[in-house]
Amino acid sequence: MAVPATAVAVARPTGGRKVIGILLVGAAVAVGLGVYGRVHDPTGRSLLTLVFTRSINLKVWFATIAFALALFQLGSALRIYGKIGSGRPPKWLRSAHRLSGTLAFLFVIPVAYHCLWALGFQPHFGLRVLAHGVAGCFFFGALASKVLIVRSSRMPSWALPVMGGSVFAALTIVWLTSALWFFTHVSFPGF
Repeated sequence: MAVPATAVAVARPTGGRKVIGILLVGAAVAVGLGVYGRVHDPTGRSLLTLVFTRSINLKVWFATIAFALALFQLGSALRIYGKIGSGRPPKWLRSAHRLSGTLAFLFVIPVAYHCLWALGFQPHFGLRVLAHGVAGCFFFGALASKVLIVRSSRMPSWALPVMGGSVFAALTIVWLTSALWFFTHVSFPGF
């Protein structure tokens, strides 16, 4: 007996399987960056300084701007999803949330590029540098996963907040082990 076409179910990945696939993509990004940073011969050269005296100064300020934008991301996400405040969030908040995420990404790209290209992944320089390198690689892996989750349909309701929180936590560790350390141990404001 033939099965009618309407009775045939098309196997599609469930939300859980999609999340696993997306996490594997993020893990590949993180591991790939870490491996590149470890096997690449660091150049030790600065890439750009713009208005700053040295590349490190540019990096700590760009990272600080990205961290400030991430704080806005956290607050605006909590407001958009009704976790803080009352009533409906302002109409402009969703656009501002997306714009702040894009800007944060644009600020961390030159910082990460310089870290990997000029410095590489050097865990033998101590725990702070190791934590910074691991958190930086994890950040970009988590960010890749978060972007894929945002763009995917039928995700479990916990997926976006978990990945968003992971991105924020990783960026916080990166900022604490780089910019804040620089400001408290080397120079503030450090232009």
